Amino acid sequence: MTSRVLLVEDDDEARETLARALRRRGFECEAVGDEAAARAAVAAAPFDLAVVDVVLRGDETAGLRLLPELARERGIRTVVITAFADVAKVKRALNDGARYLLEKPFGAAELADLLHQLQAEEGDFAPIVERALRKAGLTEKETAVARLVLKGLTSAEVARLEGNSEKTVRQHVSRVFAKCGVSSRAELFHYVFPS
Repeated sequence: MTSRVLLVEDDDEARETLARALRRRGFECEAVGDEAAARAAVAAAPFDLAVVDVVLRGDETAGLRLLPELARERGIRTVVITAFADVAKVKRALNDGARYLLEKPFGAAELADLLHQLQAEEGDFAPIVERALRKAGLTEKETAVARLVLKGLTSAEVARLEGNSEKTVRQHVSRVFAKCGVSSRAELFHYVFPS
């Protein structure tokens, strides 16, 4: 089955080049150049996958503002592309549901391969994760840490992305465990995905 891809890229030449390449690789691709056009596209038709540039029309966070709607509300598996992958943007993109962040410059084949990988992933677990974490009554910070822990990141990796010390992250993880009634990462996983 052909996956529908929403490509959000403000550079006209790059957008058309990537869209043509994705179509040649078997995707049905709708390419738009800004945040408003992206919102109109998802309101008009369903998409399986999205590729979103962080900076759109000079707005440093326009692409990031789209992520909660695309990835969380609509369950679209999303790749963020950017030439400016600072830690704060990476953290925000991951916390808002991006599956991958791809730094420019990259080849169209690399992007297509990544989308084929996402296409092959079974199911979208984001709504399940969000529901379980919401049920536990976690704070915003605890939720951000829990998401990263569930993605398999170590405390050191979480600390780097969250801009905290490892000690602070371990304290957040302890509170997450307590609120979820678990005592380990494995138990947290089973709390979110009960067998």
